[in-house]
Amino acid sequence: MDHKKMGDDIVRLVGGEANINGLVHCATRLRFDLKDSKKAERETLEKHDGIITVVESGGQFQVVIGSNVAHVYAEIMKNRDFGGDSSSSAESTGEKTSLLSKVFEIISGSFSPLIPAMAGSGMLKALLTVLTMLGWMSDTSDTYLILSAAGNAVFYFLPIFLGITLGMKLKANPYVAGVIGAALMEPNFTGLMDKGSDVSFLGIPVVMMNYSASVFPIFISISIYAVLDKLLKKIILKDLQLFLVPMIALMIMVPLSAMAFGPFGTTVGDWISSGVTWLIGVSGILSGIVLGGFMTFMVVFGLHWGFTPITIQNIGVGGDPIEAMAAAAVFAQIGVAFGIFLKAKKNKTLRTLAGSTSLTGLLAGVTEPIVYGLILRYKRVIPIVVIAGAIGGAINGHFGVKMTAYVFHNIFAIPVYTPTVVYVIAIACSFAVAAVLTVMFGYESKTTVSETNESVSSTSAESTPVELPVIPETKTTEIKKEQIYSPLTGKAVALSTINDPAFSTGAMGKGLAIVPEIGEVVAPVDGVVTSLFPTGHAIGLTTNTGTEILIHIGINTVALKGKHFSPVVQEGDIVRQGDLLIQFDIDKIEEAGYETVTPVIVTLTQQEVDVFETTQEQIQKNDVLLTLVV
Repeated sequence: MDHKKMGDDIVRLVGGEANINGLVHCATRLRFDLKDSKKAERETLEKHDGIITVVESGGQFQVVIGSNVAHVYAEIMKNRDFGGDSSSSAESTGEKTSLLSKVFEIISGSFSPLIPAMAGSGMLKALLTVLTMLGWMSDTSDTYLILSAAGNAVFYFLPIFLGITLGMKLKANPYVAGVIGAALMEPNFTGLMDKGSDVSFLGIPVVMMNYSASVFPIFISISIYAVLDKLLKKIILKDLQLFLVPMIALMIMVPLSAMAFGPFGTTVGDWISSGVTWLIGVSGILSGIVLGGFMTFMVVFGLHWGFTPITIQNIGVGGDPIEAMAAAAVFAQIGVAFGIFLKAKKNKTLRTLAGSTSLTGLLAGVTEPIVYGLILRYKRVIPIVVIAGAIGGAINGHFGVKMTAYVFHNIFAIPVYTPTVVYVIAIACSFAVAAVLTVMFGYESKTTVSETNESVSSTSAESTPVELPVIPETKTTEIKKEQIYSPLTGKAVALSTINDPAFSTGAMGKGLAIVPEIGEVVAPVDGVVTSLFPTGHAIGLTTNTGTEILIHIGINTVALKGKHFSPVVQEGDIVRQGDLLIQFDIDKIEEAGYETVTPVIVTLTQQEVDVFETTQEQIQKNDVLLTLVV
């Protein structure tokens, strides 16, 4: 994968650099803060090779890529500086968003940059737990203490890191915001805890607390600081702002954080944590069913960010039951992917996708490719992932399983859950139930139409029958056939002869190519125009049965930037087979040095299919080109 090209394509398709306020990334997705999300070419992005899907949630335009996201992000940020200190796209465009959406946006935007550090530190703590359990390392050795410091640092100094990311998100000076968090952990401040209740600031009593690994106090403090920072910049001369604004901000915010915001935030966090614990205590089984069964869809809509501050707060006081129950959803997703891997024996592309994503989920806990590439694509498995996740979640909820360090839910993180044996049983049940149900009931709707022994016919008077391999006659054979007609007049050639690996290797799908003799592309099926490239050189259609077809006029003709191509339809248009789609000038394209050979590809079907090609060498538009057989 060319990460640089992919990054450049994504920036262009989200509306260009001028449309980007900010950009961060998490484990699997690029999170854009766009000025106007309507300028983004969502459908084109979703069809881009290497992009799993596109999600708009919490005020962010999210491009889900998978494990290569860090490399693509690095290429995008080379010679660019979008940063994270941006307002939301909703603010930029004047769109109204709910208070809850804004809160989730701030939470996600603040935690997203920290997730790699938090997950890596959590996994290090899990490794240390294993090493001490096996007796390979003493928890009093110097080596253990040094590695433990590496694993604990991001959590202990979380107020500092959150101060910085919150400052960026709220468009305040991020480093001054970080200093506010650091002041609450500075030795002179923490040393005051030894004085007990006899601490004051200008005669006002100060309630001393330990702010390490805290979340809510810094959220409140930096939210107030962001308002103060803007106010100070309005009333202080620009020549004096460099030192005077941060100095006054620190003089006001640090004492206020110590006297009011810190204690209040800690109390709020304790109340919320206690409330969640109480609800779980009332019915651990019911809580586990809800969190384990529906966490998959909370992630899709970005609602899971609401749990993150509570999770961090709970871990700081002994362990978090929320993520332990939610982990069942992750292993249910992996189980579905493994079930599809076992079931999809004929569809090699789907089998490869299912196998690789299930392995990534087990080893890394990254399941977005499963959710967006499989579960949301094959709606039949949605009840399966709910049932399997609910079973594992109920087990963890009933037995009070807790997560003791922030980790991604994968097999290597098992040691950070307690009691460990119960947790292993719960996730094993979720995985097994999901896999077995997927194999038993399948992953797609079986709405086949019996057409045994029916000859292949054409709806066009000009059509020529296609020769198919003989299919044995059995009483139980159910065959569904779908015909794709030629969109061009010309010479039919095999995809393997094309000078473009994306087509010649079959990576884009099965089909044929046509060397055109007339510069007209007509609709090969009845359906909808689902994508039309701005340059007019390629068009995608979807049939009424869900089959997706790509017609790509020429090789590398995107470089012509639309010259010599004249589309006569738009995205969303409903077309009938034979309708004119695009006109193009063969001579001028070839004079410019480009081949006009045109691949016609079946890129996606709702079911596993065999694609049979016509045996005609010379083909007319509206002749049968491909026949799909289920």
